[in-house]
Amino acid sequence: MQYSAQGKLIDFTIPRIMGIVNLSQDSFYDGGKLQTQRDIEARINQVVEEGADFIDFGAASSKPGSKLVDASAEWKLLEPVISYTVNTFPSVLVSIDTYNATTAKKALENGAHCINDISGGQIDNHMFATISQYNCIYICMHMLGTPQTMQVNPTYNNVLDDLVKYFAGKVQVLNKMRSVDVILDPGFGFGKSVDHNYVLLKKLSAFSIFDKPLLVGLSRKSMFYKPLGLTPDRVLPATLGMHAIALQNGANILRVHDVKEHVQLVKVFNLLSSN
Repeated sequence: MQYSAQGKLIDFTIPRIMGIVNLSQDSFYDGGKLQTQRDIEARINQVVEEGADFIDFGAASSKPGSKLVDASAEWKLLEPVISYTVNTFPSVLVSIDTYNATTAKKALENGAHCINDISGGQIDNHMFATISQYNCIYICMHMLGTPQTMQVNPTYNNVLDDLVKYFAGKVQVLNKMRSVDVILDPGFGFGKSVDHNYVLLKKLSAFSIFDKPLLVGLSRKSMFYKPLGLTPDRVLPATLGMHAIALQNGANILRVHDVKEHVQLVKVFNLLSSN
């Protein structure tokens, strides 16, 4: 399966790594670690050197309880890092984690290749019309409600069936946008209980019916640290183990904080898959 994005091609027949660069001061794991442009550039350099295929820039926290961020404030953080990345590392795919259509438009016009929308177009109803104007990748994630409300007693008739129905509707609309290549993300931790997350991970292969690449982002999430009684900084081993299961169950992209360790995971997974 090969996708095109703003003139770049990427093959998803082998797993890919998306490295996270959080610009928000309020992200659940690494918020506030990047204080200056020099800090941000050092993190970008690290992610590239460690072997990421994508860099995913986020300028708005989406941790439970967080409020929506204004697009102008978001763009103020994103503009210099997009410019630095596309000019310094032209071979790397740049992804922008945003639910704001105006931010998506500016990012794509300034060299980004991918829009990673946690709301699947539901927060900003101009998103689909905006991305349809570009040859880009669009990551359509499932989230119940908004970041501010998503973890307030998340309830489903059947979590797997409900997500399959959700993606069926989104894919039907997005398939009409011939310029947009779509990736699906079940949205682990976004309006799901711990049990919901494990059901979705176990049944991940159910989403193969859509014939779209699957992105999985489990990195250091509460589905690990809460049951273990730990903190996000202590659950890298659990993250790696469950990401290995995600690959076995059909994931094509892993969105991660720890690039080097996940590049190793993908290399040995490829050895397993080839034998």
